[in-house]
Amino acid sequence: MSGQGEAPAAVPAEVRASDEDRLARVALGRLGEPGDPRIARLVAALGAPVVLSELSGPGQRSEVARELATRLRAIDPSGDLERAARRGIRFVVPADPEWPRQVDDLQAAPLVDERGGPPLGLWVRGPGRLDGLTRSVAVVGSRSATTYGTEVAAGIAGSLVRAGHPVVSGAAFGIDQAAHRGALAVDGANVAVLACGVDRAYPTAHRPLLEHLAETGLVVAEVPPGCAPTRGRFLSRNRLIAALTRGTVVVEAAVRSGALNTATWATRLNRHLMGVPGPVTQAQSEGVHQLIRSGAASLVTHGAEVLEVVGDIGTHLVTPPRAPGRSRDTVGRRHQRILDAVPVAQPARVDSIAVTAGLDLVTVQAGLNSLRKVGLVELLPQGWRLTPASQD
Repeated sequence: MSGQGEAPAAVPAEVRASDEDRLARVALGRLGEPGDPRIARLVAALGAPVVLSELSGPGQRSEVARELATRLRAIDPSGDLERAARRGIRFVVPADPEWPRQVDDLQAAPLVDERGGPPLGLWVRGPGRLDGLTRSVAVVGSRSATTYGTEVAAGIAGSLVRAGHPVVSGAAFGIDQAAHRGALAVDGANVAVLACGVDRAYPTAHRPLLEHLAETGLVVAEVPPGCAPTRGRFLSRNRLIAALTRGTVVVEAAVRSGALNTATWATRLNRHLMGVPGPVTQAQSEGVHQLIRSGAASLVTHGAEVLEVVGDIGTHLVTPPRAPGRSRDTVGRRHQRILDAVPVAQPARVDSIAVTAGLDLVTVQAGLNSLRKVGLVELLPQGWRLTPASQD
């Protein structure tokens, strides 16, 4: 399965998309909305140049076809690429060496809300490379996050990038922002996938964050530069977040959270899906709890548990938590019975302890002597009692 631990298929360095294919994909991207499965199927079957030629050619009979042809004639793909290049933005297509092969899994994935299919191309800002994201992990969640949620998200993101797993999120308020900042705090690989053009800041308050990511990591979008975000584009964007990564962690999500759409895409793509539980009284965690309860998501509570799920087989194995050991845990079952019969404060005689323990006098006397040697009981003039060590 792509994106689940293996490297992407090698592409010879000399293989690059033809200018015709690249220009056709830019034009088709301007024509339709991202995640339109009809265009994706046509391009997969015929190739972008053929699809563009058919749509823009003369002699179209239907009104819809004539309208599409008129719109296409107004599109300037060469100008789009030139303007983008001047701003440090590149357009990566499937024939490029940098293309992230794991997103091709979208070709066979079932649709969600009538959206799907791989992107025609990806607009990218930043020094990172898309083909370096095979080990990446998405950390997503509620915009109206709690302090608990943001702390957990930042901690998980930091653990992931320290272990060599780039963090991918959507640059929104709340959990997304916390994930990006958690990765930045340890100078880790950090990717923002936007529902608008990579030259725009949405939300506008995150302009400094996005500019920093464009200088140090990656800012990625399916829609061309200059495009504004819409509800539909957010939903289409979510499939890219799931497809780029080998797993998705949902930290907080209400029952109608957009993060649940990303979670759905993760399951459709057979990626790892993980959920962080929150207080059962908190609306922000209701959606996550449902994912865990239904078995769709694995329960994780911190970065080490996420790494155990997304890491290579046999790596990052988590030792189950155990309570600290106590001195009395080392004694056998019969000595435990004797300890249970020894009083805490008021000393007791051997015969009294034997009756309470239900054991014979000789066994109890021998047991008390053994327990005394390991410091669990003490002998006073009035009899035996427990020491503080036995009560830890």
